Amino acid sequence: MSGNSTRLGIGLAHGWNGAAATAAALVLSFVSGAMLGTIVGAAAVERLGPTRRAEAVMGFVTLLLAFGAALAAFAPLTLAILLLAAAMGAQNGVVAPDGEVRVGLTYMTGTLVRIGQRLARRLMGDRAAPTPRRDLLLWLGFVAGVTIGGIGWTWLGLAALWVAAALAAALTMLVARVDWN
Repeated sequence: MSGNSTRLGIGLAHGWNGAAATAAALVLSFVSGAMLGTIVGAAAVERLGPTRRAEAVMGFVTLLLAFGAALAAFAPLTLAILLLAAAMGAQNGVVAPDGEVRVGLTYMTGTLVRIGQRLARRLMGDRAAPTPRRDLLLWLGFVAGVTIGGIGWTWLGLAALWVAAALAAALTMLVARVDWN
């Protein structure tokens, strides 16, 4: 969303245009997805208990991805992309046990800053500084996902959206099997 926020600002600097409108819609969709993911997670905790929160949020993400893939078949691609942005916002609810994100799944700027800061502290001799291992794995996972998505898009086109929905469904089933206590 940093890139979309940048595109929005540049679009606003040049007058309201299509690029600014698209960026604003994507940011709004992402934030809406984050809100809905939080609401779904809270409802799951209330009705099913805290161990089902992540599963419920992943199920919701899977539905958004599947609806986006289905919509891409007969509607303007922009509408499908809005659902995908909402799914990316919602997925953060998986790692927000009390409604606040503990690990930013889509916040790579902050992750890279933490890596740099932790490496700097270690370089300066602070052995008590946390290792950057978790953040580095998160960033590498993000880059791997983008790479796999790019390859999928190249090979499958819009059908790659179904692959994303299927992978989210598989992750939902995996999350359901994890003991979160």
